[in-house]
Amino acid sequence: MPVETVRIQVGEGSEVEGLLDRPADARALLVLAHGAGASMRHVFLEQLTRRLTARRVAVLRFAFPYTQRGARAPDKPPVLMATVRAAVAAASYLAPELPLFAGGKSMGGRMTSQAVAEAPLPAVRGLVFVGFPLHPAGRPSTSRATHLAKVSLPMLFLQGTRDTLADLALLRPVVRPLARTTLHVVEDADHGFHVRKTSGSTDAQVLDELAEVTAAWMDQAVR
Repeated sequence: MPVETVRIQVGEGSEVEGLLDRPADARALLVLAHGAGASMRHVFLEQLTRRLTARRVAVLRFAFPYTQRGARAPDKPPVLMATVRAAVAAASYLAPELPLFAGGKSMGGRMTSQAVAEAPLPAVRGLVFVGFPLHPAGRPSTSRATHLAKVSLPMLFLQGTRDTLADLALLRPVVRPLARTTLHVVEDADHGFHVRKTSGSTDAQVLDELAEVTAAWMDQAVR
């Protein structure tokens, strides 16, 4: 399946690159943002995208401006959120007939939800968080999740039990009162969804699980 490179306009005179993986029989489209320390071409996102497209979910990955220019430090939140909005708008244009979802890995997911909390993302049916970064490692807090109360869309949280950026004892009470929200926990997975050999599972099996759960959740969200 060929991958289409797209250009996404972010404000006046600024654009970023995107990669659209779209199976011929796609049943939904996910706009998938990368995490702070990675890029849209990170092997994890590549492998997750491959598994999602195998389940008829098209995926639009995109670069944030700081990765586009080769910088390490993320852009300020307004720039990140504007990029999310631009990517969602591009997805709507590229595949207007497909149910649209948005989200991302770690920071990318959080910036997507913050964008929605500020103003709706037109046509988006739900949000997918692949490891929501609830707090910095070793500094447990729920302040990064306060905006979620302003999000009325269905939300799917994919979280590992060994994720040092999301203590489940803190995340569960945050998620519980949110309307139409699903928390799927992956045993022994860390923030990058790596599992130890002693878990009895493999990283490849975890990726299959993430894709299967996401595709099934999307089916429920569009009914």
